[in-house]
Amino acid sequence: MKLIIATIKPFKLEEVREALTEIGVRGMMVTEIKGFGSQSGHTEIYRGAEYAVNFVPKIKLEIAVSSAMADQVVDTITATAKTGKIGDGKIFVLDISQAVRVRTGETNEDAL
Repeated sequence: MKLIIATIKPFKLEEVREALTEIGVRGMMVTEIKGFGSQSGHTEIYRGAEYAVNFVPKIKLEIAVSSAMADQVVDTITATAKTGKIGDGKIFVLDISQAVRVRTGETNEDAL
């Protein structure tokens, strides 16, 4: 089993969710986050004063899938979330050693 953690631009969330649902992803966790990478933030003007915005709003997706499905999920997120501009995000893939569905007690891939 794999845990896929992806950061994407907020306006891409619905498009990515729809694409993942189409390939069979049955669930995900979504968190609104702030961060920076190559963008290194930017400056904005508010009421005539310029100030630095060091953290940019992002969406973090956490998706647990079978190992066989991981590459397809990564490819789908990459293709759907890409705008071609800086700040499109990152994807990390980690191993999951155990999963348990609390309601039924199912374990590992049955719990996904």
